[in-house]
Amino acid sequence: MIAGEASGDILGADLIRSLKKLFPGAHFEGIGGPKMEAEGFQSLYAMERLSVMGFVEPLKRLPELLGIRRAVIKRYRDNPPAAFIGIDAPDFNLTIALKLRLAGVRTIHYVSPSVWAWRQGRIKKIRKAVDLMLCLFPFEAEFYRQHGVPVRFVGHPLAGALSAEPDTLGARTALGLDPKRPVLCIMPGSRAAEVDMLTDVFLASAERVAEKIQGLQIVMPAASEARYRELTERLEHRLSPPVQLLKQQSHLAMEASDVVLLASGTTALEAMLLKKPMVVSYKLGAVTYRIFALLVKTPFVSLPNLLANRQLVPELIQGDATPERLSAAVLDGFDGIKGDKLKAEFTVLHTQLALESGSIAATAIAESIDGESLL
Repeated sequence: MIAGEASGDILGADLIRSLKKLFPGAHFEGIGGPKMEAEGFQSLYAMERLSVMGFVEPLKRLPELLGIRRAVIKRYRDNPPAAFIGIDAPDFNLTIALKLRLAGVRTIHYVSPSVWAWRQGRIKKIRKAVDLMLCLFPFEAEFYRQHGVPVRFVGHPLAGALSAEPDTLGARTALGLDPKRPVLCIMPGSRAAEVDMLTDVFLASAERVAEKIQGLQIVMPAASEARYRELTERLEHRLSPPVQLLKQQSHLAMEASDVVLLASGTTALEAMLLKKPMVVSYKLGAVTYRIFALLVKTPFVSLPNLLANRQLVPELIQGDATPERLSAAVLDGFDGIKGDKLKAEFTVLHTQLALESGSIAATAIAESIDGESLL
């Protein structure tokens, strides 16, 4: 098993617990983090060595990463395991899976790359590399079935971890907010480029909303210490409306809110599971956006809309991401009747995702090892 970051470590630990029930004498090894190790997993390398992001850092670390990958391939070619399970990190794991599958090892990949959305040509490599794909979302499973890749939809662990009913009052109390006044949560992203592109337009949008909604409280969680410093500097140049800047605490901030204005990404899934009306936005550099627009093959960018296969929440991307349009969409989100209808839609989607992911994944892996077809 190979997990490259904290989210994969959580999935891996959950999977190990379920696999132990089916294979009591199994030995689990590869690359993982502290949660997997707590389940008896033997990590041959520190998981942090794989946790690289962006363009420059992977290039700087390329010799080390290639060395680890070669060593892993050699180890499991020489001593074939019952199965190799790559957890996310597709650029690293799928090459290993391909080499090991050619050597006769059963290969599984847990968490689909976004091949259904862009760079769909990658499906050819995936089909050659894996005996089984484990997907978090049902629309992903349908895509793989259409392309002849054995697949099992296992649900999303976050859906099982979050209550069906958010504790809005408790979250407001924890953040020191007035429970009787409306709350807007603005989330311009976790990456520096996202914060640079979206913060000012989000703040300008919030200013317009505050002019229309008396007593509006605005919270803005910063994803990291670096983002907190950047956002602090931006807020110093704005006199109004007042914004409560938080260090992380994104879950609490969303749970406390009436509406969330957010950068497109996994945050939209969490807002959906918390049953919050949202406005999804994103901006890229002009050249990058033109390239991106050519590659994307889906009608929507946000997970709530992709899961519903129709527009549940507004998506204002690139040129549409203006203070005028964003603020109008946010104001619409404060409509209580529309909010109740949206909550009902989100509850249905939450139920679809809230499965026993580890148990379902472990059963599918056992069936794959036994040679059963999962097409």
